[in-house]
This record gives sequence, structure tokens and C-alpha cells, in this order.
Amino acid sequence: MQITNHHEQCHMNEQCLRYEKCPMVLVQELLAGKWKILILWYLSYNTLRFSDIKRLLPQVTQKMLTQQLRSLEEDKLIYRKVYPVVPPKVEYGLTEVGKGILPILKLMHGFGSSYLKAGLDK
Repeated sequence: MQITNHHEQCHMNEQCLRYEKCPMVLVQELLAGKWKILILWYLSYNTLRFSDIKRLLPQVTQKMLTQQLRSLEEDKLIYRKVYPVVPPKVEYGLTEVGKGILPILKLMHGFGSSYLKAGLDK
């Protein structure tokens, strides 16, 4: 299945056509990845070191976590700060652009809470 840049059937067609790429396609590309949403959520309240993120996501492999963090950094949603100490210390945090996704993440959390409260997760 190929995702097109413009959605002729989209109810936001007029706004979508203003850009070379559909804004929803862009957001889907930015957040695609099994762990990205949770990484952004955990970074929403604090800067974290790699080991902190790994501890919060025990199912993720080190390689996958590294890939997801690099992708989020390339997309300017998070920053990576390296301290010149031995052993190396690296912290991750949300950029100003990344903070723009927080209202969406909070809405997602609210939806999840409502879904669980209604017992629909069974």
C-alpha cells in the first residue's frame, strides 16, 4: 500500500493541498516506530539518560532504542547532549519542536484511560 502526499478524499483537502506533503502523512512518518511515542512520553517530564530510557522500556533492544532515538533526533523532536566526562554521559530531552507534540500525547493518554475504564481492552 502506497501512501500519497495528497489525499483527494481527505476532509482536510484544502489545507492539505497547501503543502507538498500531507501533514497527516508527515506526522505518521515522524511517529512511526514501535517505541517513538513512548520515548517522547517519557521525555515529556524529564531529560533522561540512555540507561533510564532502557529501564523504562525493558522490552526494547539496545540496537532498536538507539535507532529510534537517532530517528527522533534527526527529525528534531529530541536533542542529545553529550557531556565531556569519563565515562561518557549522554542525556536526551525534548526540543521546542518536540514539546509541540505533548498536547497530542496527553490526548492519547486520556483516550487510553477512557478505553481501559470502559473495559474495551479485553
